[in-house]
Amino acid sequence: MSRNAPSAPDTTLLAAADLPHLWLPYTQMQTAPFPVEAARTSGSRITLADGRELVDGVAAWWTACHGYSHPHIHAALVRQAEQMPHVMFGGMVHEPATRLAARLAALLPGDLERVFFTDSGSVAMEVAIKMAVQYHINRGTTGRTKILSFRGGYHGDTLGMMSICDPEEGMHSLFAGVLPEQVLADLPVDAGSMTRLETLLTERGDSIAAMVTEPLVQGAGGMLFHDPEVLRRLRGLCDRHGILLILDEIFTGFGRTGTMFACEQAGIVPDILALSKALTGGTMALAATVARRHVFEAFLSDSAGHALMHGPTFMANPLACAVANASLDLFESEPRLEQVAAISAQLAQELEPCRALPGVKDVRVLGAIGVVELETLDNPDALRRAFVERGVWIRPFRNIVYLTPAFTITPKELTRLTTAIVDVLREAA
Repeated sequence: MSRNAPSAPDTTLLAAADLPHLWLPYTQMQTAPFPVEAARTSGSRITLADGRELVDGVAAWWTACHGYSHPHIHAALVRQAEQMPHVMFGGMVHEPATRLAARLAALLPGDLERVFFTDSGSVAMEVAIKMAVQYHINRGTTGRTKILSFRGGYHGDTLGMMSICDPEEGMHSLFAGVLPEQVLADLPVDAGSMTRLETLLTERGDSIAAMVTEPLVQGAGGMLFHDPEVLRRLRGLCDRHGILLILDEIFTGFGRTGTMFACEQAGIVPDILALSKALTGGTMALAATVARRHVFEAFLSDSAGHALMHGPTFMANPLACAVANASLDLFESEPRLEQVAAISAQLAQELEPCRALPGVKDVRVLGAIGVVELETLDNPDALRRAFVERGVWIRPFRNIVYLTPAFTITPKELTRLTTAIVDVLREAA
């Protein structure tokens, strides 16, 4: 380096606002610390620009289920890039999309068989809501324009999805006067909440087009778990009141809860289901809204006005569909669900010591999800820095410290993550 070359800035003295041009998500740029810079990824490891290596405990926001840079996915991406990176999906289809749709239909329960591709989870859920409302309109039913969702739920950051997220969780509270008013209820986890929901549906059911929930785990709401029986109750209520059931499996789909899809554990079939995140193994942006046969058939008509009028520009991007097919190959050829079971057992054993620490409210595990819930978490940035110092990437939020690792993580790497949590929380107590 030249003697006169400027030295690299001391990022410990900088805030995120000092990062040129970028605006980071979920970040108060004035007070948040300067972010770490990723340079390379492999397996469950992230190499930073300064040479440090971190074990990733959140799998790129719950997407990289096979780990980073899996050679089979990489090869599929390269092949498709050489053949056809993109083509419009209006009046034209292509083999990667038709094959992926057929494979998803074969994997999903019941007659979930019509796949509408988008490019993000929020948009997949927007399409699901649009389908549900228009389903009733196309069938000549009037007045069913509301969506019922549940406290603790999160379904995305677009305006439509903000209207069905828990308004008290804080992320979207500023927009209360802008968002359409929907119907909010408690999940029917016990007799009291079940009675309240039944009463609500008796009084307002004829105005509700669809009921929406995240099956088994409300993710961004705080990794809140519920029993499969809750989903069976919801299915029964929807059937009795003529309401469509929409399941948001954007986080829970593709093995995260221990089965390929969370709804399998309840033995139910939703009317509409949304997928994203691990759909491409964390490699490309892709999402899907999948409808049952009776939902699709409500859109068939001689009238053009009965068609679903939605079409993202990058819908069914061939690159994304190719890597999603490669991801499904890996679920078929490698023991992913067995790996999830092993991760679950290890998380339960190695996070248990946290239960005895001051300030810890709960420790819970489901599939490849491990959660340490705290009484309060005042400074998540400080915890993140402490984790980076220990060579792990763990991103606490709300009042939880959690792990959602790649299914291919080694036991030694997982122990490094759980040990860091125990040590950091013990020191912070």
